[in-house]
Amino acid sequence: MPALPLRVAVVCFSNQNRSMEAHAILSKRGFNVRSFGTGTHVKLPGPAPDKPNVYDFKTTYDEMYHDLVRKDKELYTQNGILHMLDRNKRIKPRPERFQNCKDLFDLILTCEERIYDQVVEDLNSREQETCQPVHVVNVDIQDNQEEATLGAFLICELCQCIQHTEDIDNEMEELLQEFEEKTGRAFLHTVCFY
Repeated sequence: MPALPLRVAVVCFSNQNRSMEAHAILSKRGFNVRSFGTGTHVKLPGPAPDKPNVYDFKTTYDEMYHDLVRKDKELYTQNGILHMLDRNKRIKPRPERFQNCKDLFDLILTCEERIYDQVVEDLNSREQETCQPVHVVNVDIQDNQEEATLGAFLICELCQCIQHTEDIDNEMEELLQEFEEKTGRAFLHTVCFY
């Protein structure tokens, strides 16, 4: 088992649904976790598919919440967005963009393949300073509330297994293969260096 707690990052597009659900569950389980988005802006569903609510990453969850209450409280209560924002603001003040974070992690979990590609591209574009490895694993999770919850529990189970390995660098491939067989899901995995 690693001497220090696993430093975990969970990344989706807007740091709203999937990454925040996993952040909440991992945090409750005692993990050292942070969550991020990779988008240039934060997007939340709007009154129509072609009319999303778009915010800057500097906008707090509380400001988004009050903006949506002002726009259409009934719609955003019914579709669960206000509930999600209420949860988010109890975890941290605002969404964070992965590309702006220079902290080091042992494990970065992404929630879809294009996010995985963006994270790997960003890490590979940084100047290597410590040569410390970071494992990047993609767990495909559909962007809806039910799948976010199921995906968060899967991420938590995976993190618990990784936390109990003797040697993350040598045991990761075997562990992911066992998870693939158990869940029927495929996981992308690569190692980058800081």
